[in-house]
Amino acid sequence: MTSTLFALFVTTPKGIEPLLANELQTLGLTNITPTRAGVKCEGTLTQAYQICLWSRLANRVLLPLATFPAPEAEALYEGVQTIRWDEHLSPQGTLAVEFSSLYSKIDHTHFGALKVKDAIVDQFRTHYGTRPNVSLHHPDLQVRVHLHDDEATVYLDLAGDSLHKRGYRKPGLEAPLKENLAAAMLIRGNWPSLAQAGSGLLDPMCGSGTLLIEGALMVADVAPALLRDYFGFLKWRQHEATIWKTLTKEAQQRKHAGLARLPIIRGYDIDSKAVTLALLNAKQAGFAKKIQIECAPLSSLPESKKPFATPGLLITNPPFGERLGTTAELKHLYGQLGDSLRTHFQGWQALVLAGNVELGKQLAIRAKKIYTLYNGALECKLLQFEITPEWFMQANAPPVKDLLTFSSLGESLAETKANLTQLPLHHPDHAQMLANRLVKNLKNLKKWLERDQIHCFRLYDADLPEYAVVIDVYERWVHLQEYSPPNTIEVDTAQSRLQDALTIVTEVLQIPAKHLFMKVRQPQRGKQQYQKQSENGHFYEVREGPAVFWVNFTDYLDTGLFLDHRLTRQMIQQLASGRRFLNLFGYTGTATVMAALGGATSTTTIDSSKTYLAWAQRNLVRNGFTQPGHQLIQSDCFTWLTQTTEDYDLIFLDPPTFSNSKRLNGTLDIQRDHLGLIQAAVKRLTPDGILIFSTNYQRFKLDTEELASQLHLENLTRLTLPTDFARSPKIHQCWKIQKQTKNRI
Repeated sequence: MTSTLFALFVTTPKGIEPLLANELQTLGLTNITPTRAGVKCEGTLTQAYQICLWSRLANRVLLPLATFPAPEAEALYEGVQTIRWDEHLSPQGTLAVEFSSLYSKIDHTHFGALKVKDAIVDQFRTHYGTRPNVSLHHPDLQVRVHLHDDEATVYLDLAGDSLHKRGYRKPGLEAPLKENLAAAMLIRGNWPSLAQAGSGLLDPMCGSGTLLIEGALMVADVAPALLRDYFGFLKWRQHEATIWKTLTKEAQQRKHAGLARLPIIRGYDIDSKAVTLALLNAKQAGFAKKIQIECAPLSSLPESKKPFATPGLLITNPPFGERLGTTAELKHLYGQLGDSLRTHFQGWQALVLAGNVELGKQLAIRAKKIYTLYNGALECKLLQFEITPEWFMQANAPPVKDLLTFSSLGESLAETKANLTQLPLHHPDHAQMLANRLVKNLKNLKKWLERDQIHCFRLYDADLPEYAVVIDVYERWVHLQEYSPPNTIEVDTAQSRLQDALTIVTEVLQIPAKHLFMKVRQPQRGKQQYQKQSENGHFYEVREGPAVFWVNFTDYLDTGLFLDHRLTRQMIQQLASGRRFLNLFGYTGTATVMAALGGATSTTTIDSSKTYLAWAQRNLVRNGFTQPGHQLIQSDCFTWLTQTTEDYDLIFLDPPTFSNSKRLNGTLDIQRDHLGLIQAAVKRLTPDGILIFSTNYQRFKLDTEELASQLHLENLTRLTLPTDFARSPKIHQCWKIQKQTKNRI
């Protein structure tokens, strides 16, 4: 049995799968395939034991016994009974069953577990007249069954209890960091190599000392599970005790040899109870007097650097905010940490696990890399820093929160691509094409996004005929719109493809489902494009250049920020200095905000919708413009233009394609009415004034013959087409229009 190859599934927290795959390779496992929250591999029983003893990243080591269809309870029962359970468990033994279900008819996990238990004990009762007992604490056999798409897989859990429980940590401290997550942080920070080069380890907010102890276990070559007294295989009937004894004896020898190699490892915490607990944990792990832990506030962090002769690794897991500390306290804490790092720790490496990603910007240091990890169900961001001046953020630099979008998306590509084959997809081949396209588009855009600090962008626009959706990224959120499918596509097919798209987007972009918003986009007429889709009233802040805008992903068809007008708004900002600005059909006032930021002496925004004018006011206030010089007027633009006597130096005219708003005298058709609108707007221009006219009507034809005889026209369509819309060159048309004067600008 020692040379027999077994198929194994090794579980791990999401985000750590690639690291676990590398670890398993060093242990000699073969056919290694990372999947979602785990790694498939093949190995001998000896290697399975080695994973249980030496893996710093695994949760469980699962040995599959059988796979069979189980669309109903009876099929589940019969399938479990096909396994010879007396080959694994004594009739007088104890067992526990855990059951999970996904996309299956049996979705009640307690019922499923009872059915599996009944099948096992009934088999023993039939053959032996007795049955094993159920024990939830350290059973002789831990059975796990996972039902996916009505197909059941039965596993033996060789670990028995999660391998993150090393056996050294005492209970009692709030919000503990799981040991295998701590190990993953250290591996991401390249701690073993740094230690080998003579660097030390410092945690200024060490809590119960998990990061320090895991760091010591690594560099001292101590098997992380050496202290455990329970594994799921110890009373398994096929357990090879001799193999296990040999492995643990070798691990003890390696531990004694490795303790002499420990570099300086120090921790501090303001909580004296946490320090006491950390010292007890370090002693239990075998590092008494090897790890120095003291009670000290973060303000004394500069002093803690003195014992280190050379730059080392500072690693910490500050309070998350969900359970510890108020927002104001945490902002101050992160700011204090950032100040100390920039001032006293230049040349060091640093890793900060930010449970609340909004706090990352308080460090005022750009992260070199950002990884998404999970401490249990809690999503975290691991920020990796080089403490050198080129990474320090200037006063006007974008905060860490925004950079997370680029880094986390980019870093996740290779890791998530391997997981796609495990997703519950209706059209796996087509879905893989969509995933590949998203990865390709993101790769093509990534340098531009980082160079120009673009926070909101279009990632995908119906590139593939099978997936006619638009995917826009707004910092940490994704807005997906499905084009209404043609009548030639069956409803069931369209719906299943949409579900595939939603699954792929969350996987590739590594976002929680709650950050994905979906709508069906149909051809709109008149007021439809502005009508409410929902009544949630949830707004989110996003950045564009120097501006901050409020967007809404649920209540309206559009979000309040037209991404294809990004360069147009930038141009308005550049032209606005010293000018009086008029925004016609102002919508949510984003162009008005950019003009104000560009130094416009005054702004006037006209729109027939009271709702959108209120939104525009919110955008102005959010960017610091509360003065009377920024007017918001509810009116039909055409009527207002014929009545006003004010002149303007810069006008932005971006009408809807069609409108039958009750505030209009009749209807507005941009193709039919654009000539009159432009002429009315030009009358309100100063002699050297500029009119920017834009439309998203793809079949629009400007009446150049009539206008060119009176005005100077410059087509800016290509100049205002952003990089992320290069695949959709007809997204809008734009012109710069001026009066024909000698002093024309």
